[in-house]
Amino acid sequence: MTTIRLIAGLGNPGTEHETDRHNAGFWFVDRIARAHGATWRSESRFHGDVARAQIGSTDVWLLKPTTYMNRSGQSVSSLARFYRISPAEILVAHDELDLPPGTVRLKLGGGSGGHNGLKDISAAMGGPQYWRLRIGIGHPRDLYPGREVIDFVLARPSREEQQSIDTRMELALDQVPALTQGHFERAGQRLHTQARTS
Repeated sequence: MTTIRLIAGLGNPGTEHETDRHNAGFWFVDRIARAHGATWRSESRFHGDVARAQIGSTDVWLLKPTTYMNRSGQSVSSLARFYRISPAEILVAHDELDLPPGTVRLKLGGGSGGHNGLKDISAAMGGPQYWRLRIGIGHPRDLYPGREVIDFVLARPSREEQQSIDTRMELALDQVPALTQGHFERAGQRLHTQARTS
């Protein structure tokens, strides 16, 4: 059975980006690290911050690339190749413009949807067949008409948006053990059902 052995959260390094919508992937893997007592350390050979978490009976690598978003593939592919982790054993958590705040979706493969982090990972890994946890941040055309996408993703969510995102990420955190055991369908169903009923 295929299981998740690497969870990479996408974002930009530096304190000036900590609260950006584009850093939703960092927020999620930070939650995993806190929940499972994992400690971050800088690893130059993997171009990122790395932690090792014991989730149930599974050892899982957590990764925050420090390459900036558009070079995320350099970091993800370095760690994956060193530990012989296949694309199907990787979960990438990232911000998603096409989902409203307070929505999370699990997906295997597919296009990048214009997301530069996903685009670079797909190029570095030789294809898009890795898992994604799509964390909805909304789109400026719906939330702030006339605002440029780049300005939107590199800005802080409103208090209400942040609360919605935080609540959904906590529910997604509950499904991480299922993902590390290979129960993708069950985890996906629970995430998507919670999104419809909450």
